[in-house]
Amino acid sequence: MNKIYIVLFLILTFIGINIKAETVIMETSKGSITINLDSEKAPITVENFLNYVDDGFYDDLIFHRVIKGFMIQGGGFDRLMMQKPTNDPIKNESKNGLRNEMYTIAMARTNDPDSATSQFFINLEDNYFLDKNAGYCVFGKVIEGQEVVKEIGNLSTHVSNGMGDVPIKTVTIKSIKLIKKGND
Repeated sequence: MNKIYIVLFLILTFIGINIKAETVIMETSKGSITINLDSEKAPITVENFLNYVDDGFYDDLIFHRVIKGFMIQGGGFDRLMMQKPTNDPIKNESKNGLRNEMYTIAMARTNDPDSATSQFFINLEDNYFLDKNAGYCVFGKVIEGQEVVKEIGNLSTHVSNGMGDVPIKTVTIKSIKLIKKGND
């Protein structure tokens, strides 16, 4: 499948269509997930996410929250359910025209719209209700590895360290690597 995207990218580049998107590959204990990031519509959010990626912040963290038919969330806790210290929160860019659709990646946050730091979630369904009011900022989409996302999304969960919806079988984010910079 990667070969198809490379060929398509080369064709579009050759005919002069400029693609401004970064691509990352998330290696998990369940398999690989490839995500296109939209730095044009969510520049602050993509820059924030890539800063964490560049620092290796996500290495060995887990998907700590799974809600079947809704989303899978990671990027904040290790396998002992200890939260990792983060950088300062960023401005919410949820009104960027991107919607919380199936297989999009968005920033997790508290009730404060401008509280997102490192945690993200991948939508398992079209969750348009997350676009209302202050919303949750979508900043990319899974382009490969949807079956991995589905598998994680179907895991059984329990309560761990007082937190609900924690997968019984731990899914580790081994690493997230930038494989294509925008306009490369």
